[in-house]
Amino acid sequence: MTDTLRILIAGGVVLGILVLLHEWGHFIAAKWCGVRVDVFSIGFGTRIWGVKRGDTDYRVSVLPLGGYVRMAGDNPVEERTGAPYEFLSRPRWQRCLIAVAGPVMNILLTYVLFMGVFWLWGMPTPSYFREAPEVIAVPHDASANGVIPGDRILQVNGKSTPTWSAVSRQAEIVKPGDTVTIVVLRQGAQQTLQVPVTQQSSGDTLFGFPELRAVLDEVAPATPADRAGLQAGDVIASIDGHAVVTWLQFVDAVHSSDGREIHLTVQRNGRDFPVALTPAHAIDADGKMVWQVGVSVVTRDYYERESFVASAKSSFDSTINGVRQIGTVLGGLASGRVSVRDLQGVIGIARESGRAAKRGPVDLIFLTAVISLNLGLLNLLPIPILDGGHVLMLAIEGAMRRDLSVAFKERFVQVGLVFLLGLFAFVMYSDIMRIIQGHH
Repeated sequence: MTDTLRILIAGGVVLGILVLLHEWGHFIAAKWCGVRVDVFSIGFGTRIWGVKRGDTDYRVSVLPLGGYVRMAGDNPVEERTGAPYEFLSRPRWQRCLIAVAGPVMNILLTYVLFMGVFWLWGMPTPSYFREAPEVIAVPHDASANGVIPGDRILQVNGKSTPTWSAVSRQAEIVKPGDTVTIVVLRQGAQQTLQVPVTQQSSGDTLFGFPELRAVLDEVAPATPADRAGLQAGDVIASIDGHAVVTWLQFVDAVHSSDGREIHLTVQRNGRDFPVALTPAHAIDADGKMVWQVGVSVVTRDYYERESFVASAKSSFDSTINGVRQIGTVLGGLASGRVSVRDLQGVIGIARESGRAAKRGPVDLIFLTAVISLNLGLLNLLPIPILDGGHVLMLAIEGAMRRDLSVAFKERFVQVGLVFLLGLFAFVMYSDIMRIIQGHH
């Protein structure tokens, strides 16, 4: 299958399922509230097939990208009969429930997908987590009295650490102000280290880096790495004259570059050649703004299945973590720390879906969960025409104890429509430019 066809199929399936499920949330809430649903459509445009059950026409339309629900009396500018089954005849709390049901369904889907992966496949974990915790390198800001390359970590705070997984578990429970006791095997003798934990401390600064060969897996288009000519399969041998013995050492150097030009030695097909590139400030996987160059590393992951209860907890934690990350990005947009150019639209989502599908079903399911969470939360924003905008308008009417005028509602929706169309066009333009730049 060609990459273009994979992108079209994966992107269409992912977006179609998410939008369809979102509308299904509105549908079941409307039914529960006694609102007549005239149309439930899979796809948009001309009806090509369907069946009518009760008052609802369940149809398939010509453009299979999502779907929509049309309820009786849901348009304030159209003539209404005032019948109790009309949307605008229902109490405000029911209309609010119908509005939020779509985003809630997307958020629930995220939770279910995460749980399904953790329970049926397992949590994807780098293979070095199973290996003995041999420190191969340390970050540039590691503690002076902490671990050094060549150490083997035996204990952390009295707990045996036979693997990097055990070290990681201990790293998760330390907090600023603590002093971590680390027992290491150094040059054949045991030593006990007392390392203070500061606000800037992380698991890497406390315990160093494991071995992970710096072989590039993917190079994102229109990124510093892409413009510098880096390719999948390249090996990063050195950075600014310092040998790179583990991938995490390279990541640390890029993050701490402060945007200055860095110089690499890259190995490709048995030959070394120099590469100069300047990191860009962009959003990372945790929703933070960091210096990066747009590459990922080849990893050998294993999947360790969790119990039903453990997977339920892990999926809850992952969903909450995703909410925090999206909140961080939205806060960055509001403060100007994050640019709208860093966002991705339909084209970007389709490309990422195609890349995830190429890596395998688990990656595609994970990406679907992340996109679903984004779709749900963004639809709750109090922007006219979005579900959150409807909730805002209902809240205003509730506070005023009367309905707003039709003219005001029309203008309210028009403002939101213009804003979203402008944002959509700009983000799509950015997606297209990334593709064009990636081919130069």
